[in-house]
Amino acid sequence: MTNAGSFPPRTVVPIEHALLIADAFDQAQVTELRHSVAACAGAAGLRDERLDDFVLAVNELITNAVRHGGGRGWLRLWQEPGLVLCEVADHGPGISTQELGNRSRPAPDTAGGWGLWLARELTDAMDVETGSAGTTVRITSATVPAEQHVGRHRSGE
Repeated sequence: MTNAGSFPPRTVVPIEHALLIADAFDQAQVTELRHSVAACAGAAGLRDERLDDFVLAVNELITNAVRHGGGRGWLRLWQEPGLVLCEVADHGPGISTQELGNRSRPAPDTAGGWGLWLARELTDAMDVETGSAGTTVRITSATVPAEQHVGRHRSGE
């Protein structure tokens, strides 16, 4: 009465990515959160300059959320095969289309305006959703060895 051996092969489909951090933050948590991101992104496979670049990009995004997004934000960090992704969201007034469309490097003597530019340059991809209800920025970096990667910010070297 058993059908041993007659079962169809099973397909395993991952239900969700590997969530590493999901946390709300304000100014008081920025340093601790940056350290947590560094530890988790390193454990997920980012190394050397790629890890440093990713952590700096995340730091710029969380700092922007605190400064321009209402004093606090939400961070999610997760891993997908070969990738580490981070999303930072806030409930600020949004980013103007002019500012968002400006991809030129800020002038060296400019005190502000470096955050999004750095995040875009230091990671493999950056997506921004913004409006009057807030902004969400997602960055992505591949976990390939540093010697195999030539990112946009290193292409001129």
